[in-house]
Amino acid sequence: MPVHIIKQYSPADCRISRRLLLDRGKRLLELLDRPGQLFSLVLVDDATMADFNHRYRKKEGTTNVLSFPAGDDDENFPGRSSELGDILISLDTAYKEAGEQNTSLHFRVAELMIHGLLHLLGYDHERSEEEAQAMWEKEKQLIRQIIAPSNKNKKIRSTTMPHLAINVDHIATIRQARGNAEPDPVLAAGICELAGAEGIVVHLREDRRHIQDRDIHLLRQTIKTKMNLEMAAVKEIITIALEVKPDMITLVPEKRKELTTEGGLDILKNEKKLAKTIARMNKASIPVSIFIDPDAAQIEAAADIGATFVELHTGRYCDALTDKERDREFRMIEQAAELAFESGLRVNAGHGLDYLTTARIAALPTIEELSIGHAVISRAVLVGLEQAVREMLAIVRPLSQGQ
Repeated sequence: MPVHIIKQYSPADCRISRRLLLDRGKRLLELLDRPGQLFSLVLVDDATMADFNHRYRKKEGTTNVLSFPAGDDDENFPGRSSELGDILISLDTAYKEAGEQNTSLHFRVAELMIHGLLHLLGYDHERSEEEAQAMWEKEKQLIRQIIAPSNKNKKIRSTTMPHLAINVDHIATIRQARGNAEPDPVLAAGICELAGAEGIVVHLREDRRHIQDRDIHLLRQTIKTKMNLEMAAVKEIITIALEVKPDMITLVPEKRKELTTEGGLDILKNEKKLAKTIARMNKASIPVSIFIDPDAAQIEAAADIGATFVELHTGRYCDALTDKERDREFRMIEQAAELAFESGLRVNAGHGLDYLTTARIAALPTIEELSIGHAVISRAVLVGLEQAVREMLAIVRPLSQGQ
């Protein structure tokens, strides 16, 4: 393991993703041509950092980051020439600075990790203005590279491997077009599970344009993985959800004339109604996710009303017409996922994802599950449903393939 994380402190009001830090630390070593070396990342509070500052630098007060290089003659590292040293980061200070900079805690920790790692490699901004400028330029370059990799053609692999949940609504759409019994979304769900999908998603709409009440009851009896019921927070559908008791529900906006869900649910405008729905679901032990745009205010509101998950809307990212626009939308999703994780929410994502756009989202360490429907069902028309699911699974969970 190229990065050894020592978590001496974890603030009560935020969370740190160990996997995210490991991913970024490994990526930094690769970018700095040090793939065979390693360093330790020690997460502490302000008081501990102030103590280190006093003992080793003879300075009073805390700081955000300190570096302790491992010299070749350091007796604390016998036989460990690959060890670069230790980086200490105060999460108290990093959390405060993230708020001041209107960014996520993980983003700020990444900046401090880069700063500390450059010190371990011999950079020193205190020696001269020239060295300070050179170090600053290197920091900016590295943060751009680990947050938004420039090589779009490089295959992205995530060590977290999110789950793949398949939405079978479009199977029912085809059935409803002829008004008969085929194709059967219940049978389709079983094929998806046999192909490796780890969840089935269905949206019971008020207008019943595709999935029907009977489908919901049969799916509840036959799904072996996890059933995620998408629904609007309306009385009729809430009653059905409480009766069927899916493994989780996802609250989504719903318009009569839309072809598909057009955007995230506005929690701020529907806070009381959604909070009441969540309370009823919690009483029935049904976890609630809310489908939202990647927006900080919506994330904060989701946490405030007691949601367990948020599902980040990836539609604008998928529909982007230029690389620049897509990169901007991706950054918004990435930052929103980190912020939601830090806020105590579990994070899913979906909408519009296909065989070209999914890899970057799947590589985000804070995302647990991707909900994908239209792309897989469309591909199934050409190659069959089982093969279409396996092809998507190879993108979502590349490290698990070969099973």
